[in-house]
This record gives sequence, structure tokens and C-alpha cells, in this order.
Amino acid sequence: MSVNPVMVLDGGMGRELMRIGAPFRQPEWSAIALWEGPDWVVRAHLNFIEAGAQLITTNSYAIVPFHIGHDRFDADGRNLAALSGRLARRAVAESGREVVVAGSLPPLFGSYRPDLFVQEQSAAIIDPLVDGLSESVDLWLGETLGSIAEARTVRAALDRAGSTKPLWISYTLDDHRPGTVRSGELVADAVQAALDLGAVAVLFNCCQAETITGALATAVPLTEGRARTGGYANRFLDSHADEVQANAGIAAFRDDLDPSAYGEFVEQWISMGATLVGGCCGMNPDHIARLTQLAHDRRT
Repeated sequence: MSVNPVMVLDGGMGRELMRIGAPFRQPEWSAIALWEGPDWVVRAHLNFIEAGAQLITTNSYAIVPFHIGHDRFDADGRNLAALSGRLARRAVAESGREVVVAGSLPPLFGSYRPDLFVQEQSAAIIDPLVDGLSESVDLWLGETLGSIAEARTVRAALDRAGSTKPLWISYTLDDHRPGTVRSGELVADAVQAALDLGAVAVLFNCCQAETITGALATAVPLTEGRARTGGYANRFLDSHADEVQANAGIAAFRDDLDPSAYGEFVEQWISMGATLVGGCCGMNPDHIARLTQLAHDRRT
């Protein structure tokens, strides 16, 4: 088991913006707040920091043509990414706490759809994100990645930019095919690929907590002594059906993952060796506060 202390990550930015009344709609998702209400983004970050998050993730997940359209992305993608980085930094400064800022590098062609990935078009999307975020972030988080190819694309973009900041890779898992990421590739192969790419942390996110538990059983032995590992689950009823069409509507949440229940999953992950824990879509500051207590109890 890793000797690293447990680090608490933030929760789901999009649904937190929606919860607090920020500008929010499909297909723009969380990105719309960047141009219609950036102060709301700072408030959402602060909500998670005040709940105990030691790391916040830039609100750059939806800055892709899939969500904001090609015209807006071509005109403003780089500047919106830079703004998301500045807003995260502003939240940290206002909190007065030591908080790590992770630059979110999302799936470029739609969540949960590695089948839509087009390598030849990827650089034109990811490079402006890296360029815009680079001045503000402490590390890079390739998150909700559905395939090894998507992870390799993140690494290639950072190499093109000459970035030496740490890389975290987080895969989204297929809840209906245990032991695989969304592409159907084996978790063990995906973890090994992330390590080969130089990732210093390998995580799983935006899938069900039960699925992450199984993946960690595979990942922890592979990463021991080489990288940290962990997870941040979503609260969707089914992240294979409704959410596979990510712009189709606002997905429903399961009602059995309140902070206490989610904490039970995370407590198990920590006992397995995970040291990076947080929440994804639907996990709000109350969930993060519960994880903060678990991390505190672990230290004492």
C-alpha cells in the first residue's frame, strides 16, 4: 500500500454550477458559465475548497466543439481555456488555502464515445486547451478518457507544448463490461499504457462507484511504487444508456449515493491503496466534505 497521504479532489463542476443557479444548459454544459457568469465558476470552485478539496480542476471540460460548436471553439477556445485557468487560480487565492490546480483535458469528441475519436483532428482541439491552460495549472489531468488512444493524445499534446508538469490520466470505465474502459480495452492494459506515458497518477472517473472498486483491484498492484491511484465516481443512474448521448439532456441521479453511502465506497478504495479520491458528476460539496473527514481520520 502507498505511504502517500490521501488527497481529496473536488466534485463535479457542471452539476455544481447547475445546483447553485449558474448559467447552465445543453449542449454548452459547464462552459457557458465562462462567458455568461464567470463569477459563478469561482463560487463553485470555492464551494469545493471550503468542503476540504485539496485539488480543484479547471472548468475546461466542455471547451470542445462537441459542446460549444466549431465556430465558437475556433474563435475562442484558447481564450476560454485560459479564462478557466485564471478563475481556478482566483478561487485558490480567495480561499487563502494551499490548493493544487489541475488542468482538465477532456475527451475531444464526446464523453463515453471513444468510437468517435479521430486522431487526425485531435491536435486542432487539444493544443489550444494546453496552450490556454499552461500558465495556470500545477498538473495536467486527462480525464474521462475512454481509450488508450485518447490517453496517448494527451501525452502527445503535452510533448508538443514542451510541458514538463506532472501528468495524471483518468479513464472512464464501462459499467456493463467489468474490467474494461469504454473502448473495450482491458483496465490492466490501460493502466500500463498510462504508466508508459509517464503518468504519475492513474485514476478512474465518471462511471459508477462499484465499477471503480473493481478497477482499483487491478490498478493498485500495477501502480505500486510507480504512480498514485484513485477514483471519482459519478452519481448517474446508468452511465451507459442515457448519458452515452451526452448532449441529449440532463441525466437523472441515483438516490442511494448520499455522502454517507459514497463515503463507504471511498473508504473501501482507501483501504485497497487508493490515495486520490473525489467526486464526478453529481457529487457535491457535501460529498467532498465526507471524503475530507475520511482522509482526516486516516491521517490520525
